[in-house]
Amino acid sequence: MSVARRPLLTATAAGTLLGALWFVPSANATVERPPAEQHEARTSTAAKGQEQLVLADTGGVDTTPYLLGGATFLAMGTGLVAFAVRRGAHTVL
Repeated sequence: MSVARRPLLTATAAGTLLGALWFVPSANATVERPPAEQHEARTSTAAKGQEQLVLADTGGVDTTPYLLGGATFLAMGTGLVAFAVRRGAHTVL
Protein backbone atom coordinates (compact mmCIF):
# COMPACT_ATOMS: atom_id res chain seq x y z
CA MET A 1 0.00 0.00 0.00
CA SER A 2 1.28 3.41 -0.89
CA VAL A 3 2.10 5.83 1.89
CA ALA A 4 -0.01 8.48 0.16
CA ARG A 5 -3.14 6.30 0.46
CA ARG A 6 -2.93 5.75 4.21
CA PRO A 7 -4.35 9.15 5.25
CA LEU A 8 -7.17 8.70 2.74
CA LEU A 9 -8.04 5.29 4.16
CA THR A 10 -7.86 6.62 7.71
CA ALA A 11 -10.17 9.51 6.84
CA THR A 12 -12.57 7.14 5.10
CA ALA A 13 -12.65 4.80 8.10
CA ALA A 14 -13.21 7.71 10.50
CA GLY A 15 -15.99 9.13 8.32
CA THR A 16 -17.67 5.74 8.12
CA LEU A 17 -17.53 5.33 11.89
CA LEU A 18 -18.97 8.79 12.50
CA GLY A 19 -21.70 8.15 9.94
CA ALA A 20 -22.62 4.88 11.65
CA LEU A 21 -22.72 6.54 15.07
CA TRP A 22 -25.17 9.12 13.73
CA PHE A 23 -27.86 6.42 13.70
CA VAL A 24 -27.32 5.17 17.26
CA PRO A 25 -30.50 5.91 19.25
CA SER A 26 -30.33 8.17 22.28
CA ALA A 27 -30.60 6.68 25.75
CA ASN A 28 -33.49 8.70 27.18
CA ALA A 29 -35.19 6.57 29.81
CA THR A 30 -38.20 8.81 30.39
CA VAL A 31 -40.69 10.70 28.29
CA GLU A 32 -40.09 14.44 28.31
CA ARG A 33 -43.05 16.42 29.68
CA PRO A 34 -43.60 20.09 30.47
CA PRO A 35 -42.59 21.00 34.07
CA ALA A 36 -46.23 21.39 35.20
CA GLU A 37 -47.10 17.84 34.16
CA GLN A 38 -43.99 16.45 35.81
CA HIS A 39 -44.99 17.99 39.14
CA GLU A 40 -48.53 16.62 38.87
CA ALA A 41 -47.23 13.16 37.99
CA ARG A 42 -44.91 13.13 41.00
CA THR A 43 -47.57 14.20 43.48
CA SER A 44 -50.21 11.83 42.14
CA THR A 45 -47.76 8.91 42.16
CA ALA A 46 -46.65 9.68 45.69
CA ALA A 47 -50.25 9.98 46.84
CA LYS A 48 -51.57 6.84 45.17
CA GLY A 49 -48.52 4.61 45.44
CA GLN A 50 -50.08 2.18 42.96
CA GLU A 51 -48.32 3.17 39.74
CA GLN A 52 -44.98 1.45 39.26
CA LEU A 53 -42.50 3.36 37.09
CA VAL A 54 -39.99 1.29 35.18
CA LEU A 55 -36.83 2.93 33.88
CA ALA A 56 -35.73 2.30 30.31
CA ASP A 57 -38.98 0.64 29.28
CA THR A 58 -38.49 0.49 25.51
CA GLY A 59 -41.92 -0.79 24.65
CA GLY A 60 -40.76 -3.97 22.95
CA VAL A 61 -38.30 -2.58 20.41
CA ASP A 62 -36.98 -5.25 18.06
CA THR A 63 -33.21 -5.45 18.66
CA THR A 64 -32.52 -8.09 15.99
CA PRO A 65 -31.07 -5.62 13.42
CA TYR A 66 -28.69 -4.22 16.05
CA LEU A 67 -27.50 -7.69 17.03
CA LEU A 68 -27.00 -8.77 13.42
CA GLY A 69 -25.22 -5.53 12.50
CA GLY A 70 -22.97 -5.74 15.56
CA ALA A 71 -22.09 -9.36 14.84
CA THR A 72 -21.34 -8.50 11.20
CA PHE A 73 -19.03 -5.62 12.11
CA LEU A 74 -17.34 -7.76 14.77
CA ALA A 75 -16.66 -10.48 12.19
CA MET A 76 -15.38 -7.94 9.65
CA GLY A 77 -13.07 -6.36 12.25
CA THR A 78 -11.75 -9.75 13.28
CA GLY A 79 -11.07 -10.61 9.65
CA LEU A 80 -9.25 -7.32 9.04
CA VAL A 81 -7.08 -7.80 12.13
CA ALA A 82 -6.26 -11.37 11.10
CA PHE A 83 -5.41 -10.20 7.59
CA ALA A 84 -3.16 -7.42 8.93
CA VAL A 85 -1.34 -9.81 11.27
CA ARG A 86 -0.87 -12.34 8.50
CA ARG A 87 0.36 -9.70 6.05
CA GLY A 88 2.66 -8.16 8.66
CA ALA A 89 4.33 -11.49 9.32
CA HIS A 90 5.61 -11.61 5.72
CA THR A 91 6.88 -8.05 5.38
CA VAL A 92 10.22 -6.66 6.45
CA LEU A 93 10.26 -3.53 8.57
